[in-house]
Amino acid sequence: MEYTIQVRKNPQSGWLIGQCEEIPEALTQGKDMDELMFMMQDAIELALECRRDDFRKQYADENDLVRKLIIGYEKKFVHQASERRGLRAV
Repeated sequence: MEYTIQVRKNPQSGWLIGQCEEIPEALTQGKDMDELMFMMQDAIELALECRRDDFRKQYADENDLVRKLIIGYEKKFVHQASERRGLRAV
């Protein structure tokens, strides 16, 4: 996949600063263009890894909520059904 990198030069240090347009959290710097591009690959990989982790966590949290709701409804249904039959819910 291709990414667009915006590059600017820090006037005080002379270092190049790069930021990926498609992944704004991928931001890094280097002494020259070769070093900047090397560092940018790491920054993009790390940013994508963080996004994957965040997605997995969100998905896991949503699954937990759905699971708790289903279990809650199952217990309520079992309790109501046992009351109708004169049984005690466990």
